[in-house]
Amino acid sequence: MKITFLGAARTVTGSCYVLECEHARFAIDCGMHQGNRIIEARNWDESGMYRPEALDFILLTHAHIDHSGLLPRLAAKGFKGRVHTTAPTRDLLTIMLEDSARIQETDAQWRSTKKLRAGDPPVEPLYTVEQAQKALKQLKIEEYNTAFEPAPGIRVVYNDAGHILGSAFIELWIKEGEEETKLVFSGDLGRPNQLLVRNPETVEHADFLFLESTYGSRNHKNEAQSRQELAEAIAYSYERGEKVIIPAFAVERTQELLYSFYLLRKEGKLPEDLPVYVDSPLAIKATEIFRRHPEYLDLQTRELLDRGEDPLALPNLRYTQTSEQSRAINDLDGPAVVISASGMCNAGRIKHHLRHNLWRPGASIVFVGYQAMGTPGRRIVDGASMIRIFGEDVTVSAKIYTIGGFSSHAGQSQILQWLDHLKDGTMEVFLIHGEEKALATLAGIIREKYRLSVRVPDYLDEYTLRPGVEPKVAADPEKAWPRIDWPFLLDDTEGKFAVLRKRLDALSTKPWTDQTDLRQRLLEVNRHLTEMLSEI
Repeated sequence: MKITFLGAARTVTGSCYVLECEHARFAIDCGMHQGNRIIEARNWDESGMYRPEALDFILLTHAHIDHSGLLPRLAAKGFKGRVHTTAPTRDLLTIMLEDSARIQETDAQWRSTKKLRAGDPPVEPLYTVEQAQKALKQLKIEEYNTAFEPAPGIRVVYNDAGHILGSAFIELWIKEGEEETKLVFSGDLGRPNQLLVRNPETVEHADFLFLESTYGSRNHKNEAQSRQELAEAIAYSYERGEKVIIPAFAVERTQELLYSFYLLRKEGKLPEDLPVYVDSPLAIKATEIFRRHPEYLDLQTRELLDRGEDPLALPNLRYTQTSEQSRAINDLDGPAVVISASGMCNAGRIKHHLRHNLWRPGASIVFVGYQAMGTPGRRIVDGASMIRIFGEDVTVSAKIYTIGGFSSHAGQSQILQWLDHLKDGTMEVFLIHGEEKALATLAGIIREKYRLSVRVPDYLDEYTLRPGVEPKVAADPEKAWPRIDWPFLLDDTEGKFAVLRKRLDALSTKPWTDQTDLRQRLLEVNRHLTEMLSEI
């Protein structure tokens, strides 16, 4: 059989692995690539890599867009098969894919307006709301711990991954001839003891294990420490009369934060007069889906619900559905907590809240989730002194908190604890869904501790797998990561500056108002160069 890594290979976005075997060609996940424009361009190249018309079925691990977000695109381009997933994931996809489609439509409309003004043709959205709704009809519900056969010779079991509501890791048996091979895809493994969802289940054997590595190089703080740090952020801004801004993913992270505020209030660490805003229509809908599936929640949460307590409710909790309500938050004086999407600050209402609060010395920006490379959130976490929001430079003067203990991903020691359940016989471990440092660190530990063969596939790598045989890899680094010709770019830039210097005399004869306009444009170029140098 062959497996091709179409995403989340040396990155943490665009999860998709296409398998070809004797009986079928199918995908594990079909996530959207998220990051800068170059990374997101991969979402449009479905014909050569995904070949959606040739996919027989898709196995989805969970609802996060970096694992599911290309489903409407693949369906619109010819994928007709079933998409197997759990019931909560189905319900979450119903709201998340439509929300994603609206973002695609809005972005395309905005870009088209700019292009039309410049005399260029308009652009099409990656997919539309109508296409998202059609794709949802291809979902088929599967139960945890119950085997099903999506094609002859292929057997699948979904297990609770403990990541978000309905998340799964996948056990997959593929029979070719008389030989049966077992593959395990971890999906995103959850952090044990997190609020709301159950702890991850475990697995004892895999011929080939595909293991997420998001936090392969570090551990999380424990839950009590994380909640205390959240309380400190609240106290810092409350005392100064400013807001606490929390970029949070709409699914799971927002709900765990609400649970944390519920606990802080019981501990006397949440001011009674402090309003808490959930400023995300998607998060509001997702919270209702959590309430709709109590059977998937952990024991402690179910016991609270049985006693009539609601850990997702607060006396001062306020939901904002409309854009007008969202804008009104920034017109209010005084302290408040604002939980808003997107979690990486690259879209949605959170950008408005950052523009209004990032420059305020008394405000707090609290990051409670992973910030991928190329996102505004990552730049802030990495210490940027200024970022650009809606074409405006905004100074970073607010206090920045990064609280890893709220992550729904397992930390390094928790990944290793999950691996401890593997028995002898696992042949190969492929590390996926991680960046370079996390991958290298975790690979070294697994090799030393478990004496296993560990591979770190690259984007677009294609492996031929057979138990007991050294995997063969076909790689195309130039296609995966096209080389950037920096010497050419620098020579070209220097050449333009040389021409500008030769034209100084002509420049000085222009009317003064024209000169000031040209000076401003040159200062803008210098500003971009200064920003670029600060990141190198």
